[in-house]
Amino acid sequence: MSKTEKFFNTVGAINPQKHYFIPHRLDWNQLTDFIKKEYYFVLHAPRQSGKTTAIIEFVKYLNQKENYRAIYLSIESARKKTNDMLHVVQVILKQFKDKIKIFTPHETTALLYLEKIIKEKNYEESGIYDFLRFWAEEDKDKPLVIFFDEFDVLAGDSLVTLLSQIRTGYTDRPEHFPQTICLVGVRDLRDYKIKTTEEKDLAILYSPFNIKAESLTLPDFSLENVKNLYGQHTQETGQVFTDEAIQYAFEQTQGQPWLVNALAYQACFRDVQDRKIPITKEIVEKAKEALIKRCDTHMDALLDRLDEPRVRNIMDILLSSSEGPGFSPDDLQYVRDLGLISRAEIRIANPIYQEIIPRALAYTRQEEIMQEIVWYQKKDGLLDVAKLLTGFTRFYRENSEVWLERFAYKEAGPHLLLLAFLQRIINGGGKIHREYALGRKRVDIRIEWKTQSFVIELKVNRGKDTLVQGLEQTASYMDKTGSLEGHLVIFDRNSKKSWEEKIYHTTENVEGKTIEVWGM
Repeated sequence: MSKTEKFFNTVGAINPQKHYFIPHRLDWNQLTDFIKKEYYFVLHAPRQSGKTTAIIEFVKYLNQKENYRAIYLSIESARKKTNDMLHVVQVILKQFKDKIKIFTPHETTALLYLEKIIKEKNYEESGIYDFLRFWAEEDKDKPLVIFFDEFDVLAGDSLVTLLSQIRTGYTDRPEHFPQTICLVGVRDLRDYKIKTTEEKDLAILYSPFNIKAESLTLPDFSLENVKNLYGQHTQETGQVFTDEAIQYAFEQTQGQPWLVNALAYQACFRDVQDRKIPITKEIVEKAKEALIKRCDTHMDALLDRLDEPRVRNIMDILLSSSEGPGFSPDDLQYVRDLGLISRAEIRIANPIYQEIIPRALAYTRQEEIMQEIVWYQKKDGLLDVAKLLTGFTRFYRENSEVWLERFAYKEAGPHLLLLAFLQRIINGGGKIHREYALGRKRVDIRIEWKTQSFVIELKVNRGKDTLVQGLEQTASYMDKTGSLEGHLVIFDRNSKKSWEEKIYHTTENVEGKTIEVWGM
């Protein structure tokens, strides 16, 4: 790779001089209209979805038009002492000083003001309000537009105090306070209120940011965006992505920007560096597996959220594909804002997250399972699935009572335990594909091992219709995947039943297909 060759970025904000990127992902006409109407509003999207890049691009555009003084700054560095308001003020004032030098370097009066009060530590808790008022009044012909990024790192008193300062200045805009302020973060404004309880705090949070219908989000990449992004690499290097590879990358990521970039970086800058070799679907599949196994920082940060009760309550039901009790709209929005579930429906956001999430939840159990693949292989190296499920039945009987108690995900516990068992055995020699969605009342698993492809349906016993439904569903999934071997596993969660009553193994014929049923 030459020193000047661009690449797919997976760390931090995009630099258009170094990275492939998709411009104009925000609706500039809409944002300009908000500014003309003197709106204060919220922009939210999951981490590493391109917010910072899109905002900086728009801020530069505003400053070039010379109608406004626009600036972007991040509050991220206030995270460590978010309850110390003077520290938060200091961090934000320093950010203003640094970013003014970058975006509006001609603002010498504002810079002198900041340098003086920071050096002398001559500021109070109202320091943000004081500075914004001073700066707005310094040039009333060019109103201020401020984008506060990472705003949702604030909490408690610092959040309320800062928002109250914004509310205080709001009625004096644009001559004496910024014409527009945008709060940027992962979460929507409605989630900020969860951290406060008093009515006066809620009033501060929702005023002046009370145009709820105008809370914006950043869309994921479309298929055309992915084609464009990957096409930039082709134009730069001559290395082609096949249409099938691009389609597969979009299907697996559903346009999540970090994943789109990470797949291409793995494929083009690690796996296939010879630019004469085209990037095929098979290469992207290999890149996907590498990402899942490596679990980079972006995905680690995402998976850390799985322990939060608000996230767990939803993901537990999704992973078990049960009906669920109904979810709090605020919790549902929160999990969507994190990027864990789809914005269009209640399902895990994309197939890559579908793979990663259960693996992460089952990982500690997987490491403790003492099983070897050779125990379940035939002489020709193929997998003896019946023997494998017999082994799991014995393992489940001996360990489930203790192990399921350890799982924070109670509803999905049996499913995760089987996945941990399978992952321990299959890992490295085959592939496990999972499908689950709210209310399907089953989890579909397809395993590929050498020339074999077989399916396992997982269900929880919910009455006399469970077996009949499970057999129909297994047969349907066998048709869908072209698998010749099918197994139906039915977990009985009734603690009053003995193991002798729960455990059984039968063979059924449905629509000309032989399906083995495993009760446990």
